[in-house]
Amino acid sequence: MGADVVVVGYFSAKEKDFVTLMASAATELTARGARVIGQSVQRRGVSDGGAQKMGLPYSSRTLLSYGKVREVAEACEQANADAAIFVASLTERQRRALTAILGCPAVSLSDILAAD
Repeated sequence: MGADVVVVGYFSAKEKDFVTLMASAATELTARGARVIGQSVQRRGVSDGGAQKMGLPYSSRTLLSYGKVREVAEACEQANADAAIFVASLTERQRRALTAILGCPAVSLSDILAAD
């Protein structure tokens, strides 16, 4: 792989061990030759929206909230990232939208693991 990547996690507030999941994703990517140059986490159900919406994405188009997408885009630009790797699975529509917004390919970790 040999790419500089930003790891992006989207987790429900019910997921208490999200730090371990992010670390595991970074370890998997590093083992495949990637350099993790940044990480960003979006938690759902921690603030507005409450428990009823915890399992739903903030946006069906981008998975993340508008502010978090901008934050990830800035991180990708500043670090000159080759890709943004999402711990959550992305739909094809989300992948296209995020790739256009972030300025680098948006890829699901599951797609990378399945390619091996």
